[in-house]
Amino acid sequence: MTITVLYFAVLRERARRERDTVTLPAGSDVAAARAAIARLHPALAPLLPVVRTAVNRAFVGEAHALLDGDEVALIPPVAGGSREAAAPRVAITGAPLVAEDVVAVVAGAGERGGVVTFAGVVRRDGHAVRDVVRLEYEAYVEMAREVLTAIADELERELPGTRVAIHHRVGALAVGETAVVIAAAAPHRAEAFAACRAAIDRLKERAPIWKKEIGESGEVWLGLGA
Repeated sequence: MTITVLYFAVLRERARRERDTVTLPAGSDVAAARAAIARLHPALAPLLPVVRTAVNRAFVGEAHALLDGDEVALIPPVAGGSREAAAPRVAITGAPLVAEDVVAVVAGAGERGGVVTFAGVVRRDGHAVRDVVRLEYEAYVEMAREVLTAIADELERELPGTRVAIHHRVGALAVGETAVVIAAAAPHRAEAFAACRAAIDRLKERAPIWKKEIGESGEVWLGLGA
């Protein structure tokens, strides 16, 4: 199927065009379209985590199914908001992750002295497949976003003064790409370290995000062994 993609403001400048015609497999969703756009215009990839998507002039989430002929507009943050308000605290995205964007959500103006980040990177030697060439992440996006928000809220209640942000990728990731970035900021380093570690542990236990290891010798959905 074919969609029309519209770019505005800084996105238009970086893409050096106002629109594209993009061909996607039938049944693709917004996350797939955003991933395709990131591949088409690598200069846009660092901006996509803070960019909203509108389909046929209505804001939608990344799980929204696209139809042939849809108009997809990428909407950057509007003027007037702060960086912290514009950057998402929790994100499930098909675009490459940028650690600095996640840190920007939690870093305060001098009141939080400890900032800790965790990045989960795709490695060659997987859990079940020893010759991994890529991972495929799938998520129940709406529920995953709610679970990650709940985890961040819990940790901020348990560790007063702490701020937590979590960004997770979906789709196909090659070896060396970043799958998840967590940032925690607190007045002191101990709380920041504790929040960052607890966040990834709770994410692994509770978030409806699934991982498939694909290698030269086979492929396995982790947790199912099939």
